[in-house]
Amino acid sequence: MAGKVDYADFLVLMTGRSDRQVQAIAQGIEEALRLKGRRPQSVEGLPHASWVLMDFSDVVVHVFQDQARSAYDIEGLWMDAGRIPVPLPEDESER
Repeated sequence: MAGKVDYADFLVLMTGRSDRQVQAIAQGIEEALRLKGRRPQSVEGLPHASWVLMDFSDVVVHVFQDQARSAYDIEGLWMDAGRIPVPLPEDESER
């Protein structure tokens, strides 16, 4: 996103299978980054957890349920942005 928008260098997009999983993913991210001294400027959507947005200034994290991710199509909005794939750990790549 660097050079395309002025509010973040990276957008991180991920999907959870349920509201509980979306909440757990978002809370896990917040806790892991808190341990590294990073706190979000804001977190939105956590109570309903169909789409949680976490603003860490230079990184904005979106955690969606499938239906919300399809409906908002963030990838489609930023089709020309570069992609950085995140590999699965070896033990999960066989699933």
